[in-house]
Amino acid sequence: MNAEAIRLLYDYNYWASHRLLAAAGQCTAEQLDASLPMSWHSLLGTFAHILGAEWAWRQRCQAGVSPTKLLDPAQFATLEALRRRWGEEETAMRAYANSLSDAGLQRVVEYQNTSGKPFRRVLWQILLHVVNHGTQHRGEAALYLTTFGHSPGDIDLSVYYAQQLG
Repeated sequence: MNAEAIRLLYDYNYWASHRLLAAAGQCTAEQLDASLPMSWHSLLGTFAHILGAEWAWRQRCQAGVSPTKLLDPAQFATLEALRRRWGEEETAMRAYANSLSDAGLQRVVEYQNTSGKPFRRVLWQILLHVVNHGTQHRGEAALYLTTFGHSPGDIDLSVYYAQQLG
């Protein structure tokens, strides 16, 4: 894995997230907060989880800090609050990704999960995981957005390539 590929994957990651957030903007507050049979119980809860995971992994990789919990979903009672905070995180993550070199991606990161269990992983593997994790939960959210009549459209990596890279 090289730094250029990581940056491309993060471009895709945020392109896909923006599509979902745009579709979510068409939902009612009740739809955003509805209790749904998905991992994080609602659309807003799922979006907050994706954001919180991105933040926690960046803290571990960039700052060497292992958060003991993810961001509090209560901070994101509205879609607008979530968008603002996600925009800040996107700016920080892109700056971090832009600072990485091919050699730096081989660095082993030692961290603890939120339960305090220690782990060691190669940086590029962690960064790839973050994108893949977001893809999983965006897929869940896309299903419910579509059910509510607000499909985000195709969010596949190949669609991103076609639209952005030609």
